[in-house]
Amino acid sequence: MRNRKWLVKARKSVWRFLGWCFLLGCCTLIYAKLIEPNWIEVNSLQLTLPHLSSEFNGYRIVQISDIHRDRWMTPQRLGRVVRLVNQQKPDLVAITGDLITRHSPKLIASLGFPLAQLTPKDQTVAVLGNHDHDNNTKAIIQVLVQSGIYPLINDVYTLQRGSAMLHIAGVDDVGMGKDRLDLVIQQLPNEGGVILLAHEPDFANTSAATERFDLQLSGHSHGGQMRLPFFKPLVLPPWGEQYYWGKYQVGNMLLYTNRGLGMTGLHLRLFARPEITVFTLVAPNS
Repeated sequence: MRNRKWLVKARKSVWRFLGWCFLLGCCTLIYAKLIEPNWIEVNSLQLTLPHLSSEFNGYRIVQISDIHRDRWMTPQRLGRVVRLVNQQKPDLVAITGDLITRHSPKLIASLGFPLAQLTPKDQTVAVLGNHDHDNNTKAIIQVLVQSGIYPLINDVYTLQRGSAMLHIAGVDDVGMGKDRLDLVIQQLPNEGGVILLAHEPDFANTSAATERFDLQLSGHSHGGQMRLPFFKPLVLPPWGEQYYWGKYQVGNMLLYTNRGLGMTGLHLRLFARPEITVFTLVAPNS
């Protein structure tokens, strides 16, 4: 009799436990599907760059990445991102690749109007990502140019304050074998700080070894997109497995990996909120 009562209680406890697990799972799914993907974090950092001229002290760069225009990332959602970026009063906006999700060429033109509303004091610059190269890259570049955005396809954009210079360099996508860091370095003057845009963050091991760059800005990893707190994400893309989230020191170069705005796969985010990053640059001894 006692054994039977114990068995009944044990079964009730198991069913109660399974019920709570089911409820927790449902709540987590709702959060990851409906709440976190729309909960954009505006993350602000001050970075001291060793070769930054005092004329650029306080310069504000706003980085966005991995827009992944698709059925979820509508022009309306992208328009909200643009408004948040403009509220940060950027001197320059940097877009670090994957503007559109792969195999979505019909959506390329719809990037134009929202991106044209970006209002930095100086310029918006952009590099391409691996998803962009699975689309019509010529059409993407054309939309960028028509929107007033400077595409950094293994190129350098130089900002000037009097005789002082700040160089914004960009390599084409590393994972697709389109990067030509040698061409970028050939274009760099000896004077002035240099910031490199590269979609894939793990490229920092290569770029830092040149000792030509003060800072690399990247995206690609989505911060894992789905992860558990305090643990490394179980799934990370190639070239985004080592430096997948936040600020790192790689040799003498700083690296920042932005978590991106859009999603791929299941279109869920868990403990990896979408991100807009605001960098205030600080000159040494300022």
